[in-house]
Amino acid sequence: MDWTIFLSTFLTIFLAEMGDKTQFAALAAGSKTDSTISVWLAVVLALALAGTIGVFFGKFVGELVNPTYLKYISGGLFVVIGVYILLQKN
Repeated sequence: MDWTIFLSTFLTIFLAEMGDKTQFAALAAGSKTDSTISVWLAVVLALALAGTIGVFFGKFVGELVNPTYLKYISGGLFVVIGVYILLQKN
């Protein structure tokens, strides 16, 4: 195991999730029940599944697209989706 990659990935994901909508969803779900273990387990499994999909899809795409281009494409998509969400009328 490459501990440098492990620690940098762990810290990146951990810090990115702090105060994110995922954490607020977990907080809301946890506040509505006495079964905090059920909520915790559901959150852990959901994040593990989402992370697994992301890692393997990233590996697949990374083999098809130059990593430099992938960085620009993912950043551009992030901005486009953010602007789209901001412009939505509720």
